[in-house]
Amino acid sequence: MDLKLLDAVASHEEREAVAGFAGGGRDQLLPALHAVNDRVGWISQGALNLICETLHVPPADGYGVASFYSLFALEERPERVVHVCTDLACRLSGADTVCDVLTEHVGAAGKARGGVTWLRSPCLGVCERAPAALTFQAGDPPTTELLAPATGASAVLAAGRPPAGDGPPPVIHQKEGVRLLRRAGVVDPSSLDAYRATGGYAALRNAFRMGQAAVIREVTDSGLLGRGGAAFPTGRKWAATAAQPAAPHYLVCNADESEPGTFKDRVLLEGDPFALVEAMTIAAFAIGARQGYVYLRGEYPRALRLLRNAIGVARERGFLGVDVMGHEGFSFDIEIRRGAGAYICGEETAIFNSIEGFRGEPRTKPPFPVEQGLFGKPTVVNNVETLVNVPLILTEGAAAYRAIGTEGSAGPKLFCLSGNVERPGVYEVPFGTTLRELLAMAGGVPEGHSLRAILLGGAAGGFVRPDELDLPLTFEDARAAGTTLGSGVVLVLDDRADLGGFLLRIAEFFRDESCGQCVPCRIGTVRQEEAIRRVLSAGSEERPLLRELGGVMRDSSICGLGQTAWNAIESAIDRLGALQ
Repeated sequence: MDLKLLDAVASHEEREAVAGFAGGGRDQLLPALHAVNDRVGWISQGALNLICETLHVPPADGYGVASFYSLFALEERPERVVHVCTDLACRLSGADTVCDVLTEHVGAAGKARGGVTWLRSPCLGVCERAPAALTFQAGDPPTTELLAPATGASAVLAAGRPPAGDGPPPVIHQKEGVRLLRRAGVVDPSSLDAYRATGGYAALRNAFRMGQAAVIREVTDSGLLGRGGAAFPTGRKWAATAAQPAAPHYLVCNADESEPGTFKDRVLLEGDPFALVEAMTIAAFAIGARQGYVYLRGEYPRALRLLRNAIGVARERGFLGVDVMGHEGFSFDIEIRRGAGAYICGEETAIFNSIEGFRGEPRTKPPFPVEQGLFGKPTVVNNVETLVNVPLILTEGAAAYRAIGTEGSAGPKLFCLSGNVERPGVYEVPFGTTLRELLAMAGGVPEGHSLRAILLGGAAGGFVRPDELDLPLTFEDARAAGTTLGSGVVLVLDDRADLGGFLLRIAEFFRDESCGQCVPCRIGTVRQEEAIRRVLSAGSEERPLLRELGGVMRDSSICGLGQTAWNAIESAIDRLGALQ
């Protein structure tokens, strides 16, 4: 390939960061960009030239990818950056105050001062300890520190010193009646022996004994539906991929949970990483895959460290690699691909483009991933929670699993409670538990305040009124009620919440996170945000325009981002009387 490079030259540090990618292909573009950004703190034109030359990527393509992700900087900035979450849960918990204090003591957002800068960030996935901030320090190695909950004082202190660690372990309020969370906070997440002592790898042994077809049949019979929001039957997806004659087959774990208010997958990864490794190995055996990828949020440093350890230890002990657990002829390995701050990469085909070294833009379907997915080959994509249900199914049996929950929504479900609630966190309940019961488990709203509304499903979800708390939490009941469970977000707003400002933040979120590929979403999300801003500033009547915009986005956007960008705002207007 005849590459037309600019004259800029990479520094010594940048060359060291890129050296390990010699001989690689375009699919190494995202890891190479991370390597430079981690080492230096930003990606210079010289570094981008070197990466493109090393990987044989056209420079325009390299720039297009690097500029797509919010965690990469293409202009020089300090090695230390404090990312302050200003999204939904953190906004309710005082993020604006943290930003005000940083502005006073460190400077305006995005401005360098004393070797540090700070930035407003979308959801960091630590909603149970809101407000949250994440400090990043470039270097060899790079370091991070999670502040959760953050205060203005702690954020200023973090800006003035090197990061001190990747944060505390997840807090699990439930002590009994949990299956998916039974090890989290109890068993050492770095120990394979501790995992095996609590039943780990019994499910994989059962899978080998049963055979591929029987494993798929058991998962199908269990009624397991995808836990990422679409609720597609997992067994059908596996069976369709396994039946494809094209080879190889791939398995992708979607761990890029970027929906504001969602943090359940982070808790699983930090509390029980070996469970994901085992579950992915079972899925790979069932569909005939030899290679798996975990596409992990770039803002999850603790999860990254623990998952890297789990994969490395499993590989050393024969639970990954050639002839897994001595099962002759079955080889499987896992590679982690870090995201870099793009909500759209939670969409399954956008993940493929990101891994392959392209901008994380969704693909038109069909063809569907089970036919042509990653690298154009049959691919299964499941999120963390979906996969972690699989060992439970293969140890307890499909019938026992199906007995949990309801006929249409089988098994246990993780819900992420945050906002104005006494004990925010991840809660595991059977499908069919009512919203009232779930809220009571978390202690309800703080004493002296009353419930105003609950946002189900995150920014792409819908609102529920206080008189609708007896709603059974199932996929079918949520649909019948005109809302959605989505990724399990239950964000509680009490009488102190600024509903107008909350809706504006949702609109700003979709405006910022639209990949810009299709006109309805690219333009519609901007116009939606502008209309809401006019209502809040001047009291103008914008509801007819908002409905028209929302209808166009829902009907003609390429992917779920544009199709759902109007959902929460529509439900706030219709159910809560907002934006009057």
